[in-house]
Amino acid sequence: MAVRNIVTYPNQILKTPCQVVEQIDDWVRQLVDDLVDTMHAGPGSVGVASPQIGVSLRVCVIDVSKNRHGKDNNHGLLLMINPEILARSGAAVMREGCMSVPDYTGDVERSTELTLRFTEPDGTVREFEASGFEAVAIQHELDHLDGLLFLDRIASLKTGLFRRKSYK
Repeated sequence: MAVRNIVTYPNQILKTPCQVVEQIDDWVRQLVDDLVDTMHAGPGSVGVASPQIGVSLRVCVIDVSKNRHGKDNNHGLLLMINPEILARSGAAVMREGCMSVPDYTGDVERSTELTLRFTEPDGTVREFEASGFEAVAIQHELDHLDGLLFLDRIASLKTGLFRRKSYK
């Protein structure tokens, strides 16, 4: 297990759609462990996707349980391989930040409820519904797997993008 360096914008890997994981092996399980360590080492991080550490595979981890917005409504630590959103509904605008865009935050509209399917590192296929902040965090990380950043989701770069005051 290791904390990996975060790739920052404008590195091209962040704008490239990731490849599907064809086989879950020890290398992929190590990647998941590294993502968890990297997420926990990030200031206030609730998720990390593999392109953020330089790997273009559909793998990400999320845990909003320690965040004030997600502590009362979450599924704990999610280790997601080949995640896909099956359904979504509702909409809300929330301020988002990203370790790969460390100097800015932005107002992004996301679905407030979604149904998700993914494979866990042990091969178990899991499907569940998420809502609120956890749903927003999931969409943020899945965007990374599709080569998108929150910057791509901001309705107006003039009124919806903000310089970060501090990174805690």
